[in-house]
Amino acid sequence: MKLKPKITISEHFSDIDDPRIERSKLHKLPDIMTIAICAVICGADTWEDIELFGDSKYKWFKEFLELPNGIPSHDTFSRVFSLIDPLQFQQCFVSWVQSIHRLTNGELISIDGKTLRHSFDTKNQKSSIHIVSAWVASQGLVLGQVKVDEKSN
Repeated sequence: MKLKPKITISEHFSDIDDPRIERSKLHKLPDIMTIAICAVICGADTWEDIELFGDSKYKWFKEFLELPNGIPSHDTFSRVFSLIDPLQFQQCFVSWVQSIHRLTNGELISIDGKTLRHSFDTKNQKSSIHIVSAWVASQGLVLGQVKVDEKSN
């Protein structure tokens, strides 16, 4: 009998030892890991950003996470990540990324930003146009483009 492969973030990070005291656990470790990883992938830089992301995506997260006490606070994210073993986290993260690579057969969605040449208008004080594009390189397929206000990361 073949074992079902791990697919979700929660499954990959279930091997991390939870260093918290049992009686003080209000949030499940897989929930904390999933929210934090999704938030960072989407550009969160601080614990406050991670909490805000979790709050803004609560309905979506509730579809597949337990969230018995809602979204954890930024202090909870900070405390939990300061306690977990970084080596264990790294091993779980690498395992998760490798599984994504296998599931997508190595296909990547590339994201890139460009400034359109000569798109500025100094006479009317219009700045250059900045575009962010997403495409599947192996298929030569542009998935979408969006105009952004300024050149940024």
